[in-house]
Amino acid sequence: MICITPTRVDYQTLCANVERRLCELGHLESKQFPMTQREVIRGGKPCGMYFCLHGPRSVKLTAICDFSKNTIIYYGSDGIRRESATLPARVSSQIQNELKAA
Repeated sequence: MICITPTRVDYQTLCANVERRLCELGHLESKQFPMTQREVIRGGKPCGMYFCLHGPRSVKLTAICDFSKNTIIYYGSDGIRRESATLPARVSSQIQNELKAA
């Protein structure tokens, strides 16, 4: 489970926590493989983030951060859902505001 303090989380902290958890799920060394992020758009408005960790031998581990449901869903390299974690509502709104400002 992802451990995020609900007081203040910025986008970089979210990315670091997602990267760490994806590495744990894939039994990979943290900070050794590139991770890409994309905004998820629904109805013309950003509603989440898609994260993809590019491991060795074309292994890809993914996570979806859904701001409307305040959850992060983690998927293994086989595309099967492995686990989900809840984000505090205040954290989702902080990250959404930070992304809008960028």
